[in-house]
Amino acid sequence: MILIISTCKEKLHELEFVKPIEQVLKTKKISFFTKHYSKLKKGDFANASKIIICGTSLQDNQFIKDINCFRWIPEINKPILGICAGMQIISLVYELERQVKELDIKNNLNHALKTQTEIGYYFEFFNRDFLSLEGEHEVYHLHNNYISIPKDFVSFTKSRIPQAIKHKQKEIYGVLFHPEVRNKKLIEELIHM
Repeated sequence: MILIISTCKEKLHELEFVKPIEQVLKTKKISFFTKHYSKLKKGDFANASKIIICGTSLQDNQFIKDINCFRWIPEINKPILGICAGMQIISLVYELERQVKELDIKNNLNHALKTQTEIGYYFEFFNRDFLSLEGEHEVYHLHNNYISIPKDFVSFTKSRIPQAIKHKQKEIYGVLFHPEVRNKKLIEELIHM
């Protein structure tokens, strides 16, 4: 069963960022359940075989203030896909882990975020296979922020702003673009791993 995590502060925004992912799973007859990150319980992770952390609207950055709600990510040994805000969350959590290990917790995580608004269709070059994407693909960008590649991750795109990352040892993936718009096969690839 797939756990879909909403990062949307406004329930209405789930129509754009969560429902399309649910629709991909429904079409493939894959069981799933959806929860907002603020409502997650330990049992939710036990019941999930894989986890998808959805994106949210451009002006919704509540997840940054609530980043401690995601401190479970490095402890989970299940495939995780973070989409846009989900990729930012994964990157911020790993940055937070690094800061704690280096006793540098005075750093503000907002400092780790970089601003670059991109809206629309862009061509990205995937230099090796990333959940079925390899070579040049048109992807849909809708973001204001990004973060540099965390220490334990590698990038799969040649762009200045990392668009697709993966943890070096774990099945933790992040994409800054929105595969639910243009690259649904990426989501299907994750669910069939």
